[in-house]
Amino acid sequence: MQIGVLGLGIMSGAMSANVVKVGFSVTGFDPSPSAVAAFVAPGRRAAISARSGGCCWDRLQSEPPMRRIVTAMLVSAIAVIATGLVQAQGYPSKPVRFVIPFPPGGGTDILGRALAPKVSGGLGQQLVVENRGGAGGNIGSEYVAKAAPDGYTLLLGANTLAINATLYQKLGFDPIKDFAAVTMLALGPMVLVAHPSVPAKSVRELVALAKRDASNLNFSSPGNGTPHHIAGELFNRMAGVSITHIPYKGGGPALADVLAGQTQLSMLTMGTVKPHIEAGKLMALGMASAHRSQVAPDVPTISESGVPGYAAELWYGVFAPKGTPPGVIRRLHAEFNKAIAAPEVKDRVLGQGFEIWTSTPEELDRILATDFEKYARVIRDGNIRAE
Repeated sequence: MQIGVLGLGIMSGAMSANVVKVGFSVTGFDPSPSAVAAFVAPGRRAAISARSGGCCWDRLQSEPPMRRIVTAMLVSAIAVIATGLVQAQGYPSKPVRFVIPFPPGGGTDILGRALAPKVSGGLGQQLVVENRGGAGGNIGSEYVAKAAPDGYTLLLGANTLAINATLYQKLGFDPIKDFAAVTMLALGPMVLVAHPSVPAKSVRELVALAKRDASNLNFSSPGNGTPHHIAGELFNRMAGVSITHIPYKGGGPALADVLAGQTQLSMLTMGTVKPHIEAGKLMALGMASAHRSQVAPDVPTISESGVPGYAAELWYGVFAPKGTPPGVIRRLHAEFNKAIAAPEVKDRVLGQGFEIWTSTPEELDRILATDFEKYARVIRDGNIRAE
């Protein structure tokens, strides 16, 4: 069956509809009363009956066939909209689960727990933080992707969603298509650091050194397929160099070996390495983000200091299952943005090395799609696989 588009004008209060424009083509539709009744599901009939002052189904079934089709389509569309409005108005009526797809203690966990009390106060219901780590964030992400789209199960995601869509060959969900974006929250600015023994004091000097002879250069990361690793490989690709990647099991070991000079370079978050830069134990060559960091504004970006156009953002954002009512998304967007702007939350987040960076749902959707395309090329060209 093929049905064209109906133009609807919905008025608040009483659920009345004005047909602005109707254009349709129907193939294989049975206009009998029983078929029309089946087309408008019983649950939707009940919803319209309860919220629009009643719906006379006997009258509908006695109308001419084509009018029955149009009326059924109108009623069904109104039912969907009405249900979404009612859900948003009564939301939330119970605690909201906030899934962190990584183990406790990491950056995502710290950010989520800093926000939870303030968001709980704004919603009037508890935002319950729940860690579901494993498989590079995929276990918790899949759990949310397959949850009911009612606003009661949320994900604190990161740019790992864009990376994992290509990095993992088989996933039980689509990281790009199975979520409704709510808002960006923060950036975890990454910085390219070098051990003081490296004879390069800037990105430009490092690129020149690596082009002459990269055999004695390598960079550490918290593991294969992590944002830090992908950022390093993007640097290789855009700078035209081939610095060897050394994966570690976590940021701690990766940091320890670059501090000891066992690896010459590393791509790590500024919050992790800033004390060591200030102590002279590491050199900050360039920020991976597209802009200078709020945390260390004196450090130039990689783009401005030798690799034009380079940008690799480690971002964090809130997502709901695809199909969550728009009114619920708007409410969540407002509450999360109010929470992260609150002075006590803002100070705590900045103190952990994050940058506050919010967005509209549409902007976050675009960022996710753009990062997917950018990192997919890096992963495929480098034949990168998850550990």
